Amino acid sequence: MGRVTLAGRVALVTGASRIVHISSFASIRSDGDIALGVAKGATDRLAAETAGELRDHNVAVVSLYPGLVRTESVVAAAEGGFIDLSNSESPQFVGRAVAALAADPNVLERTGRVLVVAEVAEEYGFTDVDGATPQSLRGHYEPRK
Repeated sequence: MGRVTLAGRVALVTGASRIVHISSFASIRSDGDIALGVAKGATDRLAAETAGELRDHNVAVVSLYPGLVRTESVVAAAEGGFIDLSNSESPQFVGRAVAALAADPNVLERTGRVLVVAEVAEEYGFTDVDGATPQSLRGHYEPRK
């Protein structure tokens, strides 16, 4: 085995079998925040590389893209009329995606991939805490040409 991240070493020592990196669509298309785009791109690459290192140890590693998450600052911006929350997600929705992946005995088939929370919800059949089914933002964030 080559170099393994600290999270990878911890997974091996503790017997963990999943590592989920929270990333974002900023990794493929940043609208002015270069640092965020580079950081999230690095997160995706870290997930892919770590997945390759840990696959033989039955540790799945994925990068997970939430949509618009209703954090305190997002809700405040929406109250000011700056953001539309009609397709937003609660923080718990992201947690439900992580829980679904943790419970999937076949999650190793997804290792090294980028997953979108709304698409994970559709596949595993869960909804947000308010019963909503947010739609994937994948089509809204195509890479720049």
